[in-house]
Amino acid sequence: MRWNPSLLTALCLFLTATLQAEFTAGSAIIDVTPRQLPVLVNGGMTSRSVDKINTPVSARSLAFSDGKEKLVIVVVDSCMMSRDLLDRAKEMAAEKAGIPRERILISATHTHTAPASMGCLGTDADPAYEIFLTKKLVEAVLAPLQKMRPARIGWGEIDAADYTALRRWVIHPKHMREDPFGNLTVRANMHAATNWDHVTGPSGPEDPMLSMISVQTTAGEPIGLLANFSMHYFGDKDIGADYFGLFSNGLQEKLDPGKTGFVAMMSHGCSGDIWRHDYEKSSERGKDGPSLEQYSQEMINLALKALEGVSYESPASIAMAETRMTLDYRVPDKQRLEWAQKVMTEVGDRLPKTQPEVYAREQILLDAKKKTEIVVQGLRLGENITIATTPNETYAITGLKVKAASPAPHTMVIELANGGDGYIPPPEQHLLGGYNTWAARSAGLEVNAEPKIAEAAIQMLETVTGKPRADRRAEPGPAVVKTLELKPKAYWRLDEFSGPRAIDSSPNGIDALYEPRVLFYLPGPNDAAFAAGGINRCVHLAGDRLSARIPQVSESNYSVSLWFWSGTAKGVMDGTEWILSRGLNHGSRKIGDHVGIRENEKGDRILIYEGTGATAEMGSAALIERWKWHHLVFSRDGATVRISLNGASIEASGEEAATRIAPDTFFFGGSCSGEGNFEGRLDEIAVFDRALSAEEVARLGKP
Repeated sequence: MRWNPSLLTALCLFLTATLQAEFTAGSAIIDVTPRQLPVLVNGGMTSRSVDKINTPVSARSLAFSDGKEKLVIVVVDSCMMSRDLLDRAKEMAAEKAGIPRERILISATHTHTAPASMGCLGTDADPAYEIFLTKKLVEAVLAPLQKMRPARIGWGEIDAADYTALRRWVIHPKHMREDPFGNLTVRANMHAATNWDHVTGPSGPEDPMLSMISVQTTAGEPIGLLANFSMHYFGDKDIGADYFGLFSNGLQEKLDPGKTGFVAMMSHGCSGDIWRHDYEKSSERGKDGPSLEQYSQEMINLALKALEGVSYESPASIAMAETRMTLDYRVPDKQRLEWAQKVMTEVGDRLPKTQPEVYAREQILLDAKKKTEIVVQGLRLGENITIATTPNETYAITGLKVKAASPAPHTMVIELANGGDGYIPPPEQHLLGGYNTWAARSAGLEVNAEPKIAEAAIQMLETVTGKPRADRRAEPGPAVVKTLELKPKAYWRLDEFSGPRAIDSSPNGIDALYEPRVLFYLPGPNDAAFAAGGINRCVHLAGDRLSARIPQVSESNYSVSLWFWSGTAKGVMDGTEWILSRGLNHGSRKIGDHVGIRENEKGDRILIYEGTGATAEMGSAALIERWKWHHLVFSRDGATVRISLNGASIEASGEEAATRIAPDTFFFGGSCSGEGNFEGRLDEIAVFDRALSAEEVARLGKP
């Protein structure tokens, strides 16, 4: 008997459809409000206990199954939870539910008004609440598995930039502050912009997207919703769930007025350097802004708007992967440990009351621990939706980094998941100090923890999708095309997430090198011109420079085009801040060409030039405004130097550049001597091996 190929194909399709498992989902809410009061509450510098409940605190959960795999996501109204506590709860729940521990994700919302389930800074864990919460987390894992229904999911997101902003700002070196150990190390700190003249700008980007995974029955009835947003916390009172709880409860009332069991939850996005107050909007400085209730309601309104356009599908499969890593703590050296021991001897049996006492105790705790294990997970729901986790208070740039590399088009990053391992600033941020970097259980992991954890999260997403990482940075805009058409010798867009290399976008492959104190991925100039359908990115210089050795560029005939954004306040600048320099590293400025910013006797900031045989000053015809982007083009044609700033130009004549020395190293954001480095942002640096014409300069200046 011979099989008809058409009949065989039809039979295979029929059997596949018959055997294919159905996608199901369930949701639940478990009350985790403490029964015993008062209870210890962490989130502050020193210990406190609270005996009043403002709003209940909850553990909200979603479960998913594709018939083969099951996974559970739990979001808890807690400041943070230790890996040990969560592992115990997962093991108990996994045994009862019959699913692997690695298929359970439990994260904290980071409300600062929840009972302390782990020790942090001056507050110890509440022992009675630890036991209580562990049992409740087991219930939260099991409950949605009992309510599974045929389901479908959809992705929604909306820009919520008005509700989040950078809280960590770079401090000018003239106004550096002391750390708790008595050292003058603080060049960036939370809320430093409350003093407007002491700062040079925010220390990183923000992630403004409110993302949501919406879950429905196949008939369109709501089952659950997992939201994710990068905003640290609002500030509640007594025991309370903060905006996370108000947002979730408000959405439930809007989407499920009949109370059929729909559960909404707000997970914590990458918010280590994020808060709600936007210091860049000068009109709002000194104002309190909306109330907690108003803020939550406006976020609900945004979520409802985003959900209007969501399309749904039933995923054919889901997947989840986990990795565990051992990382070092930054333990104190002998001198600091001896200091800490002396302080704590004086403290005795009482609780620490001052910041130095709190951090002295932390040094002793870190020295005893030495290392810790952390958990990083990746999840996939269907083909297009993924979730990555970190167990930390993660900076916004890290979340953006993971999202940009995710193989899936839609990714949320949930922080403080599966542990509470403190802040993980990117390595360059450690050099600027501040609260987020002071060694403690709240910020104690090794300096390279952030790149290791970010890489692990991306690898987990590659594992669950079976696809390689992507690069979702903005595509080049028309101004980039114009620049490349002029055939630069090197062109650095400065849109990297990290150093040490600035990648050359020209065909010549001449990468530049970032010095350590450079911050990445901040908003740059002219988004539409430089970035197609996205945000143009730049770097912020906080004490160091960018340099490149470019051979075969004549010292007597060349040009540099760049954009700069000055961060220093009026009256703070000492001497000159150099933007562009060509010379010998650590050499004198008597050789080469050098362009910088200086304040004149009127307090106006102007461009100045020093070079081989010539000096010049660009006066009031082209003033430099703080925190505004300016376009600079420097050209040398033999003995003639031409400098253009935003279209205005000056010329200086002197001796022709000395070819006998011919330095081929360029410095940006500082001089060759290393003195008077620029404080602010740079972007779109192009070097040409010829003097640009006036028409070419105008073309570059009108992106």
